[in-house]
Amino acid sequence: MRVLERFEEAEGRKCGEISIGDLPGVKKLKKELCESQSLNESHIPDSLLERLVANGREFPPVSAIVGGILGQEVIKAISGKGDPMKNFFFFDAMDGKG
Repeated sequence: MRVLERFEEAEGRKCGEISIGDLPGVKKLKKELCESQSLNESHIPDSLLERLVANGREFPPVSAIVGGILGQEVIKAISGKGDPMKNFFFFDAMDGKG
């Protein structure tokens, strides 16, 4: 995430204003950041950067799924029926699993 934030900052863009066409620049910045912080580049896989860049903006179906899960958890908390999640939910839009 820091790589993307730094890229957007360096390019003077707002959060989420990134596209797949920016991937070469993001990878170059990743290399520079890893070198400056003495990190191995394998700590930040290119496949992860590709996913983050490709999904830089909200995707309505994913927002609908996450919103539905959140609504379900609010109803559970208010009604006292069922155990709510343990304060964490991760939905991977690429795999379609949550």
